[in-house]
Amino acid sequence: MSELFDEVDEEVRREQLKKLWDKYSIVFIALMVLIVAAVGGWRGYQYLEAKKAAEAGAAFEKAAELSEQDKHAEAEAAFTELAAKAPSGYRTLARLRAAAEAAARDPKAGAKLYDDIAADRSVGGEWQDLAKIRAAGLLLDSAGYADMQQRLEASIAPKSTFRHTAREMLALSAWRNNDVTAARKWLDAIAEDGETPPGLRSRAEALQALLPPVAKS
Repeated sequence: MSELFDEVDEEVRREQLKKLWDKYSIVFIALMVLIVAAVGGWRGYQYLEAKKAAEAGAAFEKAAELSEQDKHAEAEAAFTELAAKAPSGYRTLARLRAAAEAAARDPKAGAKLYDDIAADRSVGGEWQDLAKIRAAGLLLDSAGYADMQQRLEASIAPKSTFRHTAREMLALSAWRNNDVTAARKWLDAIAEDGETPPGLRSRAEALQALLPPVAKS
């Protein structure tokens, strides 16, 4: 008797499953198709991104080779083209290299390109800071001290990555513009910072020796 009941229960379950399948089979099949398509699309996207990165890497190396061969105009053009179409990581590097190549022929033109990078928030804070420092370095011999102060104001913050270089630039700019007080201010800041690199500290001490002695009160 129990076997008969089991057979009836099995038949009922089979009938219920058949009804569910008839009702929802299209939905189930559609869901499976979507899952397969999504996985395939993601794999395809990963492949395309990897291909773009590989192509960008090869193009970057070729542009770098042009630079090493002193073909700066060609290298600048190659880096500029790469910056316009490369994936984000290579794009910023290419922009920085294009600015460096431009600086080889015209420091002011290079500084302008670095300024553009520094003003672009999409490249990220550290890249912006690096661009500011490089632009300031190119203009150190021609810009006034007030201009250098404005350019490097954010870079001299206590925790800034490039604070040591920024202070040295400001000290040099003040010295070249005959502002002894400002030069001494930045040289003192360099000397008092325990994290100042040894090489930079030595240069600061050499510049300090060129300043006139402090007047006695």
